[in-house]
Amino acid sequence: MAGNGSENSLAERRVVVTGGAGFLGRAVLAAMKARGLPEPFVPRRRDYDLTTEAGVARLFDDAKPEVIIHLAAEVGGIGANQANPGRYFYANMAMSLHLIEAARRAGLRKFVHTGTICSYPKYTPVPFREDELWNGYPEETNAPYGVAKKAALVMLDGYRRQYGLASAYVLPVNLYGPHDNFDPATSHVIPALIRKCVEAQVAGRSEIECWGTGAASREFLYVDDAAEGIVRAAEAIDDPTPVNLGTGGEITIRDLVELVAELCEFKGTIRWDASKPDGQPRRCVDSSRAEALLGWRAQTSLRDGLRSTIEWYRSAHRGRMDAQLEESRRGDSRHGDSRHGEARCASS
Repeated sequence: MAGNGSENSLAERRVVVTGGAGFLGRAVLAAMKARGLPEPFVPRRRDYDLTTEAGVARLFDDAKPEVIIHLAAEVGGIGANQANPGRYFYANMAMSLHLIEAARRAGLRKFVHTGTICSYPKYTPVPFREDELWNGYPEETNAPYGVAKKAALVMLDGYRRQYGLASAYVLPVNLYGPHDNFDPATSHVIPALIRKCVEAQVAGRSEIECWGTGAASREFLYVDDAAEGIVRAAEAIDDPTPVNLGTGGEITIRDLVELVAELCEFKGTIRWDASKPDGQPRRCVDSSRAEALLGWRAQTSLRDGLRSTIEWYRSAHRGRMDAQLEESRRGDSRHGDSRHGEARCASS
């Protein structure tokens, strides 16, 4: 399971990080840089369509990778999963399929794959342990994405046994942090909440609306902690045994909303739309395998991580929020009285 490489086993390897320009990818690149590792090759979507065999072949021709850390994914919250079940299955399955087969053909030294907590069965006993991964079907709204990611684990296991392809497979819980996706149409629960609470606070709105009942629970991992776990897996593991990455801390969506509202200084009403789905009832993982194999433990508390993320969001979007505040003060008739407006967010 654990490899025999040293801590710096990536130092002399040509590494490709798919999704390296994205939310999680930025943090993985930062973790690699902190180790003094060479800058990896980061394919961009405009140059390499990784859902196609031709795009992946061109990537291998250009980058000649020895190690691939596969972070690229098409993903979103509950609403995005409901709107794009076919696309999310196809895109994520196609990327894994073509990349892993190309890795076999090229004699890749190691393939590191990020899975998803959405792969676990809907009613997995809490805390989720890796051995429970196959004991049921995922929560329905996440199933196409989760099954595609889990199928890649099966492929890596088969390629390890038949072709000797070394690989690692990690399962991070819901991630959050600076540079997350804050688009209301596709974001996960924490960035959606932060955006809605900050915008409502700035504009003086009286309420926000959240999907579901708030009874579902989730576990959240700060992106820098996840990145450290992924790089450690790339250094230490050669076998696609699934490894959870989480904090062990569980919080209900209702309590999360109240915490985010407090940190954003939003003092208005929180209204729940119980006609919308809650998603999987509970999510919280056992990360003891990560500690045993990687010496890894999450370092960032939820409150500290949220505070850091909110500060980043306010700084990165200050210009837009200033314009929103000015428009609110003018009482722009196109939008009505913003103090009586509402903002919506969905759990994931």
